[in-house]
Amino acid sequence: MKKIVVVDDEADICFLLKRFLSKNDFIVETAQNGKDGLALIESISPDLVMTDFRLGDITGTELLTTIKSKRPNVPVLIITGYSDIKVAVNVMKLGAYDYITKPLFPDEILVTVKKAIADAEAAQNEDQQYIAPAATSDGVSEPVKSSRKSQSRTKAGYVMGSSDVSDNLFRQVDLVAPTNFSVIIYGESGSGKEAIAQEIHNRSKRRDMPFVAMDCGAISKELAGSELFGHEKGSFTGALQTKIGHFELANGGTLFLDEVSNLSYEIQVALLRVVQERKMRRIGGSKEIDLDVRIIVASNERLLDSARNGKFREDLYYRFNEFTIEVPALRNRRDDLMLFATTFLETTNAELGKNVKGFSEEVKNDFLNYSWPGNLRELKNVIKRSTLLSDGELIEEKALPFEIVNYKRLKDLDDEPTPAISAASSLLSDNADGDETKPSLKTVANEAEYDMIMQVLRDVNFNKSKAARLLNIDRKTLYNKMKQFDI
Repeated sequence: MKKIVVVDDEADICFLLKRFLSKNDFIVETAQNGKDGLALIESISPDLVMTDFRLGDITGTELLTTIKSKRPNVPVLIITGYSDIKVAVNVMKLGAYDYITKPLFPDEILVTVKKAIADAEAAQNEDQQYIAPAATSDGVSEPVKSSRKSQSRTKAGYVMGSSDVSDNLFRQVDLVAPTNFSVIIYGESGSGKEAIAQEIHNRSKRRDMPFVAMDCGAISKELAGSELFGHEKGSFTGALQTKIGHFELANGGTLFLDEVSNLSYEIQVALLRVVQERKMRRIGGSKEIDLDVRIIVASNERLLDSARNGKFREDLYYRFNEFTIEVPALRNRRDDLMLFATTFLETTNAELGKNVKGFSEEVKNDFLNYSWPGNLRELKNVIKRSTLLSDGELIEEKALPFEIVNYKRLKDLDDEPTPAISAASSLLSDNADGDETKPSLKTVANEAEYDMIMQVLRDVNFNKSKAARLLNIDRKTLYNKMKQFDI
């Protein structure tokens, strides 16, 4: 029989849970404070712990942290009378299996308890059955059996990753998806914010309705209103026909606004009204249109900071800030990096009709040592380029972009006082052995220009608009330069 420890400062709750769970073939012991609960857990080694969020001597969070530090494989259910989504997020980030809100319903408790114990057993069995990948005669690793932690766990075509960081991320997605909460997604450029928004939609009750995405940073101030709300024919010069806006297209479903802080102040005012009243008018129209749209926004900068700087309306920020998700940068998900790379390779093979099987050891090391400032988007593009250039079974180092193979050298160059001098001295030293190929002035200038662009892009987390302003060039010129240097 499975053993359960219940920790709750209410004697009635302890009594009722013990009576109910004992009738369902569990051995149940109870404690009415955190100290006694921890002693009980140490003495009987339970298969599951249920604890109230608010105890007399310590909080459920403190108890959870202590349990996880000593017995990380024991699932913990948090009982709380405060059905606040933020409480649930916090405890699940710390490793709780799930949470239950008071009043307690027996059927819900029994299902959750059985599932938690079954999942813990399954995870332990899979980890015990793990067999390391076997190397074939050509040196290509061939997976025999993978543990739970090495699986991609793909849903709806999205590779979620299998590290602890990814597990925490998608626990939050699972938690908020069934609600109608507005969500702010923070993350660096290319980290997969839109993919996370799509996953939230796919796991929600709106999954059969439209998911509409809009990049607010790519639309001019003049067109933003028309793109969001639509317009009537003849409402302004150039309005030759009626246009349906993104809100109407997403009605019943989800609207995703990427880089929302780039919207002008005037559009933010109009957006606030729509969010508050759930009604809108097309530009130049008089008819009120009822809306049922879930809004998810994304930004690579803190909206509260933007609000304090006067760039973003504070009241609009608080309307959106019902739930927040942080998408980790790829450099913080190195345990998942090769999983992502392999998945992108499979997709690219299908697109290009090729059969590249994997990556050389040098390429794997380059990938793990590189900082990936462009995150998943950069990795995907690198895989596509490298697959196209590869003729053998493995992607070799020669197929990788310059900045990845020479990452350490370029990083050292960043510390030099003058990029032009760094580039020139580096090139000259490379040819100091008497090689007849000498660097030209144009070569030195190109590498100095490349170094400067890369340095600025890294400083602004690859925000193209900011980089162009700092470099004192327009976005089009920056894009041309990036294309020229294969960035």
